[in-house]
Amino acid sequence: MTAPLIVSAGSSTHTGMRRSLNEDAMLASAPIFIVADGMGGHEAGERASAAVVEEFARFAGRESLELDDVLDALSRSRLAVDALSVMATGRAGTTLSGVVLADVDGTGYWLSFNIGDSRTYRLSRGELEQISVDHSVVQELIETGELSLADAASDHRRNIITRAIGAGSTGDADFWMFPAELGDRILICSDGLSSEVPDAQIQEILTVESDPQTAAATLVGEAVTAGGRDNITVVVVDAVFVASRPGMQVQADDDFDENTRPREAAAGGIR
Repeated sequence: MTAPLIVSAGSSTHTGMRRSLNEDAMLASAPIFIVADGMGGHEAGERASAAVVEEFARFAGRESLELDDVLDALSRSRLAVDALSVMATGRAGTTLSGVVLADVDGTGYWLSFNIGDSRTYRLSRGELEQISVDHSVVQELIETGELSLADAASDHRRNIITRAIGAGSTGDADFWMFPAELGDRILICSDGLSSEVPDAQIQEILTVESDPQTAAATLVGEAVTAGGRDNITVVVVDAVFVASRPGMQVQADDDFDENTRPREAAAGGIR
C-alpha cells in the first residue's frame, strides 16, 4: 500500500560568522522535519535543541504521525529541557518549528507546529506563505498596530520571544493541519535565515532551485553572505507524491544582539 504523502528533503546548517557554537538542531527524516534554535548560554542552548530533536527522532521511519504523537514528543521535550536547567547554571530553552506527515482517511496532510520564532513556510503554486506565527514581542506589536513590518526588521526587540520550550516558559505550541498538494515545498528555518534574507529572495531561491538539498544549501549560503549574525539552519521538504483531495487550510489551534532570548518576567513574563 502506498503512503498518502511521499516527500524528498534537503537540509543545511551553519554556525554563522559571529558565533563559535551552533545552538541550532534539526531533524529531516520522514515523517518528521523540524528545526530547533537553542538559547541559554554555556552550551545550554545546544543541549536544549538537541534534546528536543532526540525526543522527536524516536518516531523516524514511521509512515505518518498523529497529533497525539506530537503532543507526546513536546511533553517529553519540556521535561528533558527543564532537566537541563536544573543540572546547569544557564536557563536552557529552545524554539521549535516544523511539520510531520499525517494521514487523514488515506489522504496526505501536513501537520505543522510552532513555538518561538523559528518559522515554517509553504511555497505553493509560486506563492510563499508563512504558516507559523512568531511568538515574539515584535509580532505582538505588529498585531496591535504599534509597529510596522518595515520597522520590525530593525527593532531592538526583534529577538525577544514570548514562548519557548524551557527557559521558564509554559506557553503552548500552535498547530495547523492542512492538505498537502503535489508540488508543495515546505521551508523550515531558524531566525538566522529569516533575519538575514528577505522573503522575496527566499521565494526566488525556492522557485529556481529544484533540488531540495541545493535549495537548502543556497539559502544558508545567502544568509552567511548577508552577515551571518546568528546560527542558520534550513530544512526544505518537497511533496513528490500526494493522495489528496481539495480542501481548506485548517488551524487546529483553538485556542540582533542577534541571539534569540526569552522575554523577562518584569516585562510581562514568558508564557
